Amino acid sequence: MKITEILNSSKPSVSFEVFPPKTDAAYDSVQAATKEIAKLSPSFMSVTYGAGGGTSKYTLNIAKDIKDNFGVESIAHLTCVSSTKETVRSRIDDIKAAGIENIMALRGDIPEELVGSDPALWDYTHAVDLVHELKSSGADFCIGGACYPEIHPESKNQAEDIFYLKEKVLAGVDFLTTQMFFDNNILYNFLYKIREAGITVPVLPGIMPITNALQVQRAVKLSGCFVPGRFKSLVDKFGSDPEAMKQAGIAYATDQIIDLFANGITNVHVYSMNKPEVAQKICDNLKGIIK
Repeated sequence: MKITEILNSSKPSVSFEVFPPKTDAAYDSVQAATKEIAKLSPSFMSVTYGAGGGTSKYTLNIAKDIKDNFGVESIAHLTCVSSTKETVRSRIDDIKAAGIENIMALRGDIPEELVGSDPALWDYTHAVDLVHELKSSGADFCIGGACYPEIHPESKNQAEDIFYLKEKVLAGVDFLTTQMFFDNNILYNFLYKIREAGITVPVLPGIMPITNALQVQRAVKLSGCFVPGRFKSLVDKFGSDPEAMKQAGIAYATDQIIDLFANGITNVHVYSMNKPEVAQKICDNLKGIIK
């Protein structure tokens, strides 16, 4: 099933994201966590792609497991900036052969060896290049893309960011998933602006349950996301108590999700970080809303 079919439903739903292991030794534990999350019957599950494609085989194996053995639709992430055209085309063929219908097309982080070099010499410079590659492959993939409610860190301003986002959608992106955010008003404002710009594809809000204080620092460093005072107070109060912080973080994420549902959003994507207990708590908190 294609993700767009799920997103076109008016029924509230939650999907989860998992990430592959970095080594063979860690594969079994990640697979076990993935299986537990799949038992919650999410609308779908996404599987990330390691920096530089180092975990590409694990990404595909886990995505196939989710779909074929755990009975949940899956989407495999694919990045391009650190890869050659030959490598990317080979991975597209592998995904197609595995029966995966959905791909999240991402640029990926620029590896150290490319920093300072001429982008004109790279096979791929932006996610839109990967979208063009996917569309020209002949495979009928449902293509997802990333978007930033608070502006991509490399964009000059939001107008520029939305311009390039529209370019990506026109190239063939079927739906968008947002970077994490902690203030829903930022998302609502972003949605208004992109609709004004003519971007009409479904947008899936990405919610990150913060279960320890260090995650806040990482989140801000990676995405530059705004941390509202209400959330800062939560971290200040409970950050030194792991159990309390976990409970408070899950409650905050749940509150965000409920507000999104109440304001007409029907599908929410949760960055569950391979934590079945976090995914379970969120589902428990939403059981009266998602039936």
